[in-house]
Amino acid sequence: MIVRRFLLDRKEEVIVKLVRELLELFKIRVLDLEEECGEEQADFAVLSVRHEIAMDPVPAVHTELLAVEETGEERRFSIGGAARQGEKAMAAVHRLVKLNLYRLFRTHFAMPAAAWGILHGVRPTKIVHRFIEAGLSREEIVARLVEDYEVSLEKASYMTAMAFRQRPFLQTSDERTISVYVGIPFCRSRCLYCSFPAYILPNDEQLSAFFAAWDKDLAAAKREIERHRLKVQSIYIGGGTPTSLSNADFERVLSLVEGAFYGEHTGEFTVEAGRPDTMTPEKALSMKEHRVSRVSVNPQTMQQRTLERIGRAHTPEDIVRMFRLLRETGDFSINMDVILGLPGETRSDIADTMAKVLALAPDDVTLHSLALKRGSKLKMHLEEYELPNDAEVQAMFRTAMEQVQDKGFLPYYLYRQGYMSGQMENVGCARPGAESMYNMQIMDEHQTILGIGCAATSKIMNFRTKRLKASFNAKDFHTYVRDIDDYIAKRSALLAEAYRNEGEEETC
Repeated sequence: MIVRRFLLDRKEEVIVKLVRELLELFKIRVLDLEEECGEEQADFAVLSVRHEIAMDPVPAVHTELLAVEETGEERRFSIGGAARQGEKAMAAVHRLVKLNLYRLFRTHFAMPAAAWGILHGVRPTKIVHRFIEAGLSREEIVARLVEDYEVSLEKASYMTAMAFRQRPFLQTSDERTISVYVGIPFCRSRCLYCSFPAYILPNDEQLSAFFAAWDKDLAAAKREIERHRLKVQSIYIGGGTPTSLSNADFERVLSLVEGAFYGEHTGEFTVEAGRPDTMTPEKALSMKEHRVSRVSVNPQTMQQRTLERIGRAHTPEDIVRMFRLLRETGDFSINMDVILGLPGETRSDIADTMAKVLALAPDDVTLHSLALKRGSKLKMHLEEYELPNDAEVQAMFRTAMEQVQDKGFLPYYLYRQGYMSGQMENVGCARPGAESMYNMQIMDEHQTILGIGCAATSKIMNFRTKRLKASFNAKDFHTYVRDIDDYIAKRSALLAEAYRNEGEEETC
């Protein structure tokens, strides 16, 4: 749908954001917001939305939609809704603002149903966990997701089953159980679709400056863990591609991380190995010697022409050789990532990629839907690439999911991103017993995760207030090096606030 002007009576930032999400969901273009729209024909001259919000006796929202055609003819529609019993007031208002408008567009403008309905956040399973903790049954949770969020029955059922599957894992940690994320922001080259804060491996002088700050960051985190008597459940070294480092630097990173954080409570140690052009026998042996238990190998696709198109400096055969090297070297649990919706790919390409990946017998497979990220080469030059449409990406997802489930894999965690092809999700599937604890913990935001390194985020859970606060390290590694003392101090203050002993004054 093309609209010349879109008017919204509410100026609150949250409501403006929610309405914009719906415009993006239904691909509604507003010509007045485009830099170059020319004389393009619009379906409507004006769409005007008005929300009446009442808070007493219960939160309620009445939404009116005025559509003015280019001829001047007006069409008016309205709908209302009220909060459920026990629903937080402002959360209910925000849900109803979006739900009402979603239903008006669906009912009166023939917009297609979205599989995820009005859910837009990264971690949709958090809603299910809240329902579980409130005592709702599986059937009641599915019904609530369908009725209150317009989630499809298929997505509601599989997300609910996933959340119940996660519960025993999430309950293995207590208030002082944490995870540690270590960021190494370097790659050998940049992929077409990538917008991660990753840099081509720098020269020795720059790398020395980075590691001087990184060493200080790691040592400070170690002191905080000891000070607050925290127990490290899982360690994750990501990036970038940590294996982009030289053999000697990679060995040093593993040695320092293991020495600082690996303890009696540690059950999982993951390294993002990523690309076969960065893997060597020496690095595989280093991982074995430093008790790494899980390695992520990311082919993204097993189609040679696509690998060349997206800027990956390896072949499908290189992936196979890397996988076999890891199997021969150590008892690693191996995860493999695949991206659905890459330029020029079809369902048959996905079926072939999945067959080749699954023939290697990995322990965990993550299915990613391509996200068109700001800052990526793909997003900036989108007109140069032929991307599968939403329906094709959805069919790709079904094809890939059928193949992993036929091999006995079960979906155990998911997350969503903005601008995802097919309005889909990223989902991890594992053999029973091979699930990644870190993946579940970071998606549920159930425990504290300390972030070390460039672009790392520390998420500190205060179990007294039931609130999570975050501290962000700079994405730019030059800024990270310059301001490392500030990042350490902020993380320390949040930890002191969350883990202060009884009788201590709370840190502001």
